[in-house]
Amino acid sequence: MSQVLKLKFAHKSKTILFISDLHIPYHHPDAFAFLKYLKKKLKPDLVVNVGDLADFHNVSFHDSDPDLMGAGDELIALQRYSRELEKIFPSMIIVGSNHGDLPVRKAFAGGLPKSFIRPYNEIYDVGSGWQFVDDLLLDDKGELLYVAHGISKNGLKLAAQRGVCVVQGHYHTEFRVDYISNPRDLLWSMQVGCLINPKSLAFAYNKLQLARPIIGTGATIDGVPQLFPMTFNKNSRWNKQ
Repeated sequence: MSQVLKLKFAHKSKTILFISDLHIPYHHPDAFAFLKYLKKKLKPDLVVNVGDLADFHNVSFHDSDPDLMGAGDELIALQRYSRELEKIFPSMIIVGSNHGDLPVRKAFAGGLPKSFIRPYNEIYDVGSGWQFVDDLLLDDKGELLYVAHGISKNGLKLAAQRGVCVVQGHYHTEFRVDYISNPRDLLWSMQVGCLINPKSLAFAYNKLQLARPIIGTGATIDGVPQLFPMTFNKNSRWNKQ
């Protein structure tokens, strides 16, 4: 069952920032600066991380690259960067995901019950302002918005099936807003891209693919979805606004 959050804002205008697929510590070197810029520009009332906040490369079910950091060093780096991100967003909802949930998934695969697992706030070394949920249904006075990491690459199909608008991450090459209309509703699906460092060895599997990751994020401003791409100079660094 989805976590249901009934939104209450002190003012009429409202902005929700959706960030996804940082894959810390293999995030883009300018990702945090970009997020600081968006925070200042948009002044979001709510921040939702759409999953894969962490990469957990070394505890993956797939082969890990021996030239990347080990599990212990990766956790230390994750906690350091998480504390840095927490300073930017002291309050954030984090949606469950394939990479983000790897500690629990690996424990279950090893036969360990959930009571053996440390809470995510302890794993990330952050305070109670970060709330970890499986998925999320935002309820703004009856206007519903479903947020999940990556259920279907066809976001419009998912929106039509659920009968609500949808925000997803997971699909690094998907950065788009699509609309569908029926006799009762105008629905949309937003795919918010990612904030990874494509040059990291953690994403070496991309090197033979023609479609490249799209670095950016998304938001809803008064219920309207908008995308915010990170543009780069010739050195693959962010063109600061």
